[in-house]
Amino acid sequence: MKRLLALFAASLFALTLAAQEKNFIDEPYIEVTGRAEMEVVPDRIYLRIVINEKDNKGKVSVEQQEKEMFKQLKSIGIDLEKQLSVQDMSSDLQTYFLRKNAILSTKAYQLEVNSAAQLGQAFEALQKAGISDVNIEKTDISNIEELRREIRVKAIQAAQKNAQVLAEAIGQEAQWAIYIQDYGFNMRPYANVLMTKSAMTMDAAAGVEESGPALEFEKTKIEHSVMARFVLKTTGWSGRK
Repeated sequence: MKRLLALFAASLFALTLAAQEKNFIDEPYIEVTGRAEMEVVPDRIYLRIVINEKDNKGKVSVEQQEKEMFKQLKSIGIDLEKQLSVQDMSSDLQTYFLRKNAILSTKAYQLEVNSAAQLGQAFEALQKAGISDVNIEKTDISNIEELRREIRVKAIQAAQKNAQVLAEAIGQEAQWAIYIQDYGFNMRPYANVLMTKSAMTMDAAAGVEESGPALEFEKTKIEHSVMARFVLKTTGWSGRK
């Protein structure tokens, strides 16, 4: 009995789909694509900072370098509790056993900054602290989900506008959508490319003394596309009104 009910339900579902497909095919429609894009500057830039006693030949401890780093970062307004975290730490035991010297330590931090301007300040602050092993680890956009919703709306609106323009060109009218295919997002990671402008050139043009480099990121491009079918209103058509 259960098997018969399952077969009946499957048959009913297949018939329903067939009927819907037939109704869809019988309706005059226009099929168009819509595309939208925007460019966004990343507002979360993550730096990996490595403090290594080897770089200082064991003369300056990791702890001493840490204190100076904290001091310099605080001076540019970095919130150490929120923006700085320890990634890992290790000790070079091999050096200890081979040379019978003090164990040399390494400690890595992750620093989050919120703009290219703050990134430039962080580089200068770390340089003052005598720390040179600094790399950009990754970039991110804090409100990416909100931006994705916005770009999706713009994509379907673009599709609707395209349908209206094409239909009006032949004296018809594009009405409601009967099918929408969401193709998803595409993000071009331009934000991983760090651009450096010559501050010296800009300052020289302004007649001021040379300062540190001005940094900026190329914008990340967010793209979205959809395909949609809209009912066409044609003269003499007896379909839905």
